[in-house]
Amino acid sequence: MSLSIADRSLLEPAARRLNALRPLSAEARAALDYAMLEGLQRAGSGEDLISEGDPVDSVRVVLSGWLCRYKTLEDGRRQIVNFIFPGESCDAHAYLLAVMDHSIATLTPVVYAEIKRARFESLIAGDRSLAEAFWCESLVNNAIQREWAINLGRRVALERVAHLFCEIFERLRPVGMIEGNSCIMPVTQMDLADATGLSVVHLNRTAQELRASGLIVLRERTLTINDLDALKDAALFSPSYLQLYRSG
Repeated sequence: MSLSIADRSLLEPAARRLNALRPLSAEARAALDYAMLEGLQRAGSGEDLISEGDPVDSVRVVLSGWLCRYKTLEDGRRQIVNFIFPGESCDAHAYLLAVMDHSIATLTPVVYAEIKRARFESLIAGDRSLAEAFWCESLVNNAIQREWAINLGRRVALERVAHLFCEIFERLRPVGMIEGNSCIMPVTQMDLADATGLSVVHLNRTAQELRASGLIVLRERTLTINDLDALKDAALFSPSYLQLYRSG
């Protein structure tokens, strides 16, 4: 099966993301590409791909668009517990559990690949580099959740928002979604508030403070970071937990 230029462009974020964690063999890349093409799916903005309590029988790899993991309290209050970006999977090994403990929703229109459990297990059993890459991704997701817990529990509002912007920027970098010092920011203020545990009013005030300090520009669904090192200092941010720059 030969891949067109359009196919390769669509699948590139997944290969870049996994390669940043563990270099893939050529055979692994080809096998994963074919599996993803066979399972291409699309969803509109604001759709739940999976809900808390649902059984899981497949692995979803995001190819374009943004999603979020979230939990909702009985009174409707929502906490976003992580974002999912192009190239990342929606819990690669979640099928090992009985049901999902959280929901995953689209924040924008998305294209994703759905790989059934048997096919996925065959892929990772057939190539060690692919298996290690997906396990590395699961471990990094755990590290991200620990960092988000610190964000909510110990960082003040400005540090929380600055840290989130730094993390988004660094997670988009290895999949080729950074242009200069800018990246897309297609989410709403409500989404950002739900991710940082702030009210929309407090989130807006904090973003204005970052703008006024000259650290960021947030306009027309684009985030521009004028001084990344200064923003990292303000956020107490170190990218080491993302494990994106190892060589093997």
